[in-house]
Amino acid sequence: MLTKDAGDATAMSHAVEARRPAIAAKEEGGRLLWMLSGIWNTRSVHLIDEEVRRLQGQASSGAVALDVGAVSGLDTAGAWLIQRLADSQRRSGAAVEILGASPEAGILLEAVQEALEDDAGSQEPKPPIFFIRWLESIGRLTVSAGEDFVAGMYILGSTIRGAQMKLGRGHAVNPAAIFNQIDRMGVGAIPVVVLISAIVGAIVAQQGAYQLRWFGAEIFIVDLVSILTLRELGVLLTSIMIAGRSGSAITAEIGSMKMREEIDALKVIGLNPIGVLVFPRLVALVIALPCLTIIANAASLGGAMVVSALYSGIPPEAFIDRLRPSVDLSTVFAGLIKAPFMALIIGIIASVEGMKVGGSAESLGRHVTASVVKSIFVVIVLDGLFAMFYVAIDF
Repeated sequence: MLTKDAGDATAMSHAVEARRPAIAAKEEGGRLLWMLSGIWNTRSVHLIDEEVRRLQGQASSGAVALDVGAVSGLDTAGAWLIQRLADSQRRSGAAVEILGASPEAGILLEAVQEALEDDAGSQEPKPPIFFIRWLESIGRLTVSAGEDFVAGMYILGSTIRGAQMKLGRGHAVNPAAIFNQIDRMGVGAIPVVVLISAIVGAIVAQQGAYQLRWFGAEIFIVDLVSILTLRELGVLLTSIMIAGRSGSAITAEIGSMKMREEIDALKVIGLNPIGVLVFPRLVALVIALPCLTIIANAASLGGAMVVSALYSGIPPEAFIDRLRPSVDLSTVFAGLIKAPFMALIIGIIASVEGMKVGGSAESLGRHVTASVVKSIFVVIVLDGLFAMFYVAIDF
């Protein structure tokens, strides 16, 4: 009985050894021959991994052949280990050949080899030097700015051409939509515009009074505040606040509709998204921003008047008397002329960024941020261009 058990154990041990993955190396015909045997699968490759790594470190410059004819079982893990060994020899300059593979094993080995080559090709290249990266970023920004300009001109052209609410049915301006947007962007922004403008006017008056006091010319606070507010600060502050308040809202509204594919739904039913979504908002901004600029100018002068009375002892009557000769119509219109152009800039940039939103919340947040930053930047640049233009024409 013991003899029979011993024989069974010996047979079982031989069966286990036959299933264990192994590599035998020998020289044959002037080339190095690696003979693989056993089962190379997920459960057994850990037994041969250390041996494979040792062979990978032995670089061979001649021909290498891997004979897999004695491999009785192979899956993706085993094929990956075999191809990893073959690739290590190829990188050292050896000519590698895989022999004795069955049709099924051949297909698996080829698929794993293609995957390894794809992984090698998709590795991130070494980043270029700082100067090259800097030039590349400038180029990308230039291309992006050009694309945004083309998209903005398309939106502006579509808006100038008309509302285009229904394709093929002429122009159909919707006054209700325009008045609704005026209420949201104009009337709703009055409190914050009045508050910020009054505070800024008060700060400019206080700082101006503090400096002019040294020369005994505090009365010229009125000239300083009125000219600065009416020509520059009033419209600029209002535009920046509208860009942050209404521009971000336009981008978020259009972007969320883009995410939910409502823009595509409008096209399917024959409506033009530019006419339905962008046109009322642009018209509302062009109407609301000049009106808000007038309110901001009045609030800023009011704040300056209060500070002048409390800080410098200039009564409101004297402030108004000095205001009349220091301000003329050109000063008032110098600021108001800018307002419609800044409104168009804010609306177009906000609409372009909204149309660029992808299908994720991250994309929406990124484009809302880009809309506000770009709008404020372009508004400030436009204000500087207007200032140079006014100087050139002596306005």
